[in-house]
Amino acid sequence: MKRFVVTFARGFGSGGKEIASLLAHDLGIHCYENRILTLASQLSGLDENVFNAVNEKIRTNGGFSGFLRGLPRSRNYIAKNEKFVSDDKLFEYQCEIIRNLADQESCVIVGKCADYVLKDRDNVVSVYIEAPRAFCLQRTIEHMGVTEDVANATITQTDKYRADYYAYYTHGNYWTNPVNYDMTLNSERVGIETCVKLIEQYLIIRGFITADDIGVKHAQEKK
Repeated sequence: MKRFVVTFARGFGSGGKEIASLLAHDLGIHCYENRILTLASQLSGLDENVFNAVNEKIRTNGGFSGFLRGLPRSRNYIAKNEKFVSDDKLFEYQCEIIRNLADQESCVIVGKCADYVLKDRDNVVSVYIEAPRAFCLQRTIEHMGVTEDVANATITQTDKYRADYYAYYTHGNYWTNPVNYDMTLNSERVGIETCVKLIEQYLIIRGFITADDIGVKHAQEKK
């Protein structure tokens, strides 16, 4: 398996995060999302001495990837009234972490403008997952355990937040622009599992994996 990175952008409730996780599991690689933000948030608030100490810890633990896997996962959702506020320092740390991960290992990265950050690399596959509103709404109600009104507000505000975030840090590009991505998939029409299979087939076509690499994680777990 050659080293590669698959980046995911996704509409809220579309199942993009689930697809990313399933893909990573099938290929036996790591999937990174909120841990990147957790580490970047920590680093952006540190003074120089503490930052150097953290950097040393990262190096001795096998790089950012080893350090990230030791951080807790965040399951917080954007509040329905939260607006995007730029934080250039935080984004700089996120970019550093994303590039470091891409240098070290094959992995899946969800969100964080990763497709833009890694756009000049030829071993990156960028995917955008979207679905009709009714599909996203039902998934959000089920997964969050909220009312339809709350689900609607969450989808609207979260997608606006992501669009504003992307436009700001990509200097005017827009989040849903199909030119940004190798693949754009409708998760309702295609299906969650089939989306994973299509992405895997594309990785085979690009020469990043072989058919034998698919399901390697499952085979290792059965031993």
